[in-house]
Amino acid sequence: MSSTLQLIGTGSAVGGLMPLITAVVQRPEWSVRNKKIVAAVMALVAGVVTVVSTGGLDQFQHGLPTLGTIGAVLAVSQSAHDLIWKPSGIAPVIESVTSPKTASAAG
Repeated sequence: MSSTLQLIGTGSAVGGLMPLITAVVQRPEWSVRNKKIVAAVMALVAGVVTVVSTGGLDQFQHGLPTLGTIGAVLAVSQSAHDLIWKPSGIAPVIESVTSPKTASAAG
């Protein structure tokens, strides 16, 4: 398998799990816009980390595999959230459980 396909495949695997990691950071009371921004930024950072961890810093000399990997993480993370993790209720539960409880909600 070519290194480009390996990078994109790894990026897809990372993207599939990103909604669960993002749910730990997000809060139920945040607006949809803010949740989308946080999810996109986290996916982009995860894409860069995936490129570095898979191909090293030299990988950034090759634009197409780098952009393909970052794009794969972003696209798969958004798709997995909308098609799997949100409808199943898993991402919202993680988001709720990991959110700090406010004084008004506790009492």
